[in-house]
Amino acid sequence: MRPILIASDHAGFFLKEKLKAYLESKGIPVKDLGTYSENRCDYPEYASILAEAISSKRFKKGILICKSGIGNSIVANRFLGVRAALCYNVRAARLSRQHNDSNVLVLGSAFVKENQARRILDVWLNTKFKGGRHSRRLNQIRKIEQKIWGKKRCLI
Repeated sequence: MRPILIASDHAGFFLKEKLKAYLESKGIPVKDLGTYSENRCDYPEYASILAEAISSKRFKKGILICKSGIGNSIVANRFLGVRAALCYNVRAARLSRQHNDSNVLVLGSAFVKENQARRILDVWLNTKFKGGRHSRRLNQIRKIEQKIWGKKRCLI
């Protein structure tokens, strides 16, 4: 089993550490891409490292955490093949997997506390992509990506 990637900025550090321990306690391997402290840092650095690893298909899934989740979502979705979903509740996490086959879960530490984040993460990890009409839509997204990016994997 390939590890799940996880990364955060300083505002998401505490929640990242809690979720990393939670995943490891369930026997799920985790690769932590930083940050490694609560020292102030810039989220684009960590979001881009994780998103590039997903885009290159070296890893299948990742988790990004910052204060709101918005910045990480913006950065991650600039990478070809990355479908980063900002989820503040279980229903959004389920739909992001069922309908959009999201491969990066984004959480905002200011809006999601540890217990809620665990529930969101469990649903996200255990929900399968539905396929069907949703596959058609993902193929449309891939065509848009190819039109915009060509052979590049990233807009930044």
